[in-house]
Amino acid sequence: MDLQVIKNRFGIIGNSPALNHALNVAIQVASTDLTVLINGESGVGKEVFSQIIHSLSARKHNPFIAVNCGAIPEGTIDSELFGHEKGSFTGAVDARKGYFETVNGGTIFLDEIGEMPLGTQARLLRVLETGEFIRVGSSKVQKTDVRVIAATNKELLEYTHNNKFREDLYYRLNTVPIRVPALRDRKEDIPLLFRKFAVDFAERYKTTPVQLEDDAKNLLISYPFPGNVRELKNIAEQISVLSTNKIITAKDLSPFLPERSFNRLPVLANPNAASVSSSEFANEREILYKLFFDMKRDVTELKKLFLDVVQHGGGSVQMPGHLFNETIVQEHKPIEMSQPVITSAPSQPMIISNNNNDIQDHVEVEESLNIMDNEKELIIKALKKHKSKRRDAALDLGISERTLYRKLKEYDLEEL
Repeated sequence: MDLQVIKNRFGIIGNSPALNHALNVAIQVASTDLTVLINGESGVGKEVFSQIIHSLSARKHNPFIAVNCGAIPEGTIDSELFGHEKGSFTGAVDARKGYFETVNGGTIFLDEIGEMPLGTQARLLRVLETGEFIRVGSSKVQKTDVRVIAATNKELLEYTHNNKFREDLYYRLNTVPIRVPALRDRKEDIPLLFRKFAVDFAERYKTTPVQLEDDAKNLLISYPFPGNVRELKNIAEQISVLSTNKIITAKDLSPFLPERSFNRLPVLANPNAASVSSSEFANEREILYKLFFDMKRDVTELKKLFLDVVQHGGGSVQMPGHLFNETIVQEHKPIEMSQPVITSAPSQPMIISNNNNDIQDHVEVEESLNIMDNEKELIIKALKKHKSKRRDAALDLGISERTLYRKLKEYDLEEL
C-alpha cells in the first residue's frame, strides 16, 4: 500500500527518513502473524503503529484491544489478561473472561510491556509459544489465537540484564522491532505538525489559525521536546488560546517553551541505593566534581589577574578569598564539606613590583603563597582572638568544630 495513503488515513504528519522507515516496516510486517515490539519515547505515537499493523492484517475484521500494562495493579493484571474463576480470590464473585479470551482471533496491543510483573511475563511467554493459557484459580488449559504487538519506552535488553524482564520473553517479543523516532530526531517535521495542530484547533473553535514567523520556527525546531508530539500539540493549543497575535514571533513563542535543564554529566548519586558504601561513594564523587569546577574558576581568575598586571604595570593584588576550600572525605563515616576556610583576603597583600619596563624579569612575590601556611596562620589568629574557645574559632573561620579539631592535630596546634 502507498505510504502517503497510510499517512492520510491515520493522520500521520511528516516526511523524515526515520519515520518513513518505521512506517514501511509496519506495512511489510502487517500481513504476517509475527510478534512486533515497538520501541520509542513516551508521546511519539506508538499506539498508532499498532493500529496500522492490525488494520492491514488479515485480522482487521476481528477485535483489537490496547492494554496499558503499567496502569493495571500487579495483583489484578493476571485476571485482566487471562481471566479468573469464581471464588479464586477475594472479590471474585463471578467467573470472568480475560483479554486473551475475548480477543480470540484478533490483535492485542500491550503498551508499556516493561512494567509487566515477572510472574505475568511467564504466563505471556506460554501464550506466545503455545497459544495456551489458564484462568486464575482454574486448572483447565484453554487455547487462544491472538496476535501480540508490544510497545515500550524502556530499554528492555538492559532490563533483562537487571533481572527486571525475562530474557526469553524479550527475544520472543522482539521478532520484528520497530523504532519510532523521537520528535527531536525529525526536526523537519516540527513546523508541519505545529501547523496541523493549529489548523485543527482553529476549525474546532471557529477561529483564525496562528502562524509562525521564521525566527519562531527556528526556536521551535531547536527545542528538544522531551514530551515529543504530545508536548508539541499542547504548545500549539496554548498559543492558539492565549496569544493575542496570530502571527507568532520568537518573542511571542518563548514564554510557551518550558525552560528545561538537561544535565549531561555523569549521575552523581542513586537515590534508591541500598548500601551505605554506595551512597558515600556517590557523595564523594559529587564533592570532587564541585572541587574541580571551583579549581577551574580560580585558575581562570588568577590568569586574568596576572595578565592585567603584565599589561598595566605593578600594584597591589589581593588573592580571591574563595580560592581556599577544603574537602573532607572519611571512609565509612559521614562525608563533610566545610565552608571556605579563608573568607577574606590575607592581611598582607601579595605585592608584585614593576621596577623596569621588562616586567617579566622583575617580578617579586614578597609573601608566601603556600595554602597550608596561610591556613595555619588564620587558625592561630582565630584561636587567639577567641581566647582558645574552639567552638567560636571554628564559627569565625567558617568551618565545623570537628574540622577544626582535625586541623589542630594536623598542624600540631593542640596546645593552643
